[in-house]
Amino acid sequence: MKSFVLGTAAGLVALGGAQAADLPVKAKAVEYVKVCSLYGAGFYYIPGTDTCIRIGGALRLDTSFNGNTFDAPFWQGGAGGANSYNRNYFTTRERLNLFLDTRTATEYGVVRTYANLQFDFLQGRESIAGGFVENDFLFIQFAGFTFGKAVSQFDPQWALAKPWISSGFLGGSNNTTGIPQIAYTASFGNGVSATISLEDAQPYRSAGVVNATAGFLGPFGAATQAYGVSSNTFTGNTQTGDHVPDIVANLRLDQAWGSLHFGAAAHEVHGTYYTSSNSDSGHPSSAWGYAFTGAFELKNLPTGAGDSLKVEASYAKGAAKYVFGGTIDTSGGGRFAKVGTGAGTAGSLAFGYVLDGVYSGTNGANGSSIDLTSAWEVSAYYEHYWTPAWRTSLFGSYTAINYGSAGNAALLAAANGTGFLGAGSFNGTNTGNFNFAIAQVGTRTAWTPVQNLTLSAEFTYSRLIQNQNGLYTVGTGVPGVAAGNTFELKNQNLYNGSVQILRSF
Repeated sequence: MKSFVLGTAAGLVALGGAQAADLPVKAKAVEYVKVCSLYGAGFYYIPGTDTCIRIGGALRLDTSFNGNTFDAPFWQGGAGGANSYNRNYFTTRERLNLFLDTRTATEYGVVRTYANLQFDFLQGRESIAGGFVENDFLFIQFAGFTFGKAVSQFDPQWALAKPWISSGFLGGSNNTTGIPQIAYTASFGNGVSATISLEDAQPYRSAGVVNATAGFLGPFGAATQAYGVSSNTFTGNTQTGDHVPDIVANLRLDQAWGSLHFGAAAHEVHGTYYTSSNSDSGHPSSAWGYAFTGAFELKNLPTGAGDSLKVEASYAKGAAKYVFGGTIDTSGGGRFAKVGTGAGTAGSLAFGYVLDGVYSGTNGANGSSIDLTSAWEVSAYYEHYWTPAWRTSLFGSYTAINYGSAGNAALLAAANGTGFLGAGSFNGTNTGNFNFAIAQVGTRTAWTPVQNLTLSAEFTYSRLIQNQNGLYTVGTGVPGVAAGNTFELKNQNLYNGSVQILRSF
């Protein structure tokens, strides 16, 4: 019995040891991704850190009719501006937008990094499998400072929330691809803040300066670099080099009912030597231009939940691109040119330029200073929600530029003489002036059948209002127009539209 008991006990000990050895070892704890609720929906903690991150974007498909891929009217020369039969009747664009937003709470406040990338394909620009990448916004924010490529501090809070499809509408300053800057923002509580910044004026803010004695670009002149590809390369521009950053400041109020915004900017304007050969024979003194803007937004109007009204007005002296904003200056010199119907061998024509200033002279002794232009605009946007899924917006603007008596005299002398370059001449018949304006009105209707999927359609009417008169005789290089045909200088109407499918995530 004793041997049996001892043997049984030994067996139990051995069995228990075997079972203990077979038990699984406790696994290391898995670090699951945690929701970060500090900065709104969509943020998560990067595993192992106290940094929150949000990744998102959108896929966007656009088709424009009787306009370019940015739903801009055909008013900038080329086959479209010339109303040529071989122009594009429609244009398409596909865009993938991706953004990365990280935020970390520190003893100095939140440290934020933000990057917004666009992967584009524009029909007619790329090959079959081509495309290009845009870096629209790339900035770091820390202790009230903003470093990098961000929306200009001149623009109102709702600059990226205008109720339209694209940037073919002139609505004041519009830098939807960001401006390099160093900015500091001070918050005073109750939604009040103020910012001061130094911003790189190229290429958004520099409209260019013309030496009228040396010659400048005609309405359908020689080809130029695309705007933004190589800054201010149009024939006749004499403001080369980026000398001083623009100084920009704002004062803002943000409330539940809406917002108020006041902005100001100082913009340096300069020109090179008086002679057309750019020899060292003196140049005009540089001048400082400036711009002011005021804007407000009203939310949740009595007309319906979600309805809003946005209004902006701006004025600039020697800083015209703060008024004629946007990314559609593809011909250089802010050149607007449109062929229409009417009297003359080939019909009618209107054109104008957006410049910071004009000067003339042959040397430093008798050369003139820069005559700065004056520009102003007013724009408004109203959006109404018929239902939570359906909404319609109505928007309009009036934008004008004035060259003054001295600037107009210099440009007119060049236009009637040999200094007016490009495909054509006035032969002394133009006795008006180069002041012009653009009036626009448009509407967009959008349908959101499910969350983050929007289908929309837009229509825009534009009128190019010019102050020139007489006849313009074309030379060579105007698409679809034979050399020697004449045009009556006359206001022009333009119509364009666009449809879009947008999927956000």
